[in-house]
Amino acid sequence: QVQVVESGGGLVQAGGSLRLSCVASGRTFSTYAMGWFRQAPGKEREFVAVISWGGGTYYSDSVNGRFTISRNYAKNAVYLQMNSLKLEDTAVYYCAQGQDRPQFRSDPTYWGQGTQVTVSS
Repeated sequence: QVQVVESGGGLVQAGGSLRLSCVASGRTFSTYAMGWFRQAPGKEREFVAVISWGGGTYYSDSVNGRFTISRNYAKNAVYLQMNSLKLEDTAVYYCAQGQDRPQFRSDPTYWGQGTQVTVSS
């Protein structure tokens, strides 16, 4: 079983920055992707960003150019640097890990418990 644990959420003013961290532990796929999703109040959970085993990245249109995903293979960790934050970025952010395949963006295998990010005006 894989455990995924996020950290780094909090309260930030609009225009500010925040960095989320996530560490995965346990036996997992030989090659895996890691990524971030978010769920705002009253909305469905949505894809934010993914980084493949080879280091390729992909972002949702809403965060492209403002957020940067990176990973540390040795630590089984993934990070999300969020800049120029907007009120609409307020959500619970979830880290996920799964097989390195296109379906990851809709159906990763393992989820963290989520960390709250609140952007204030």
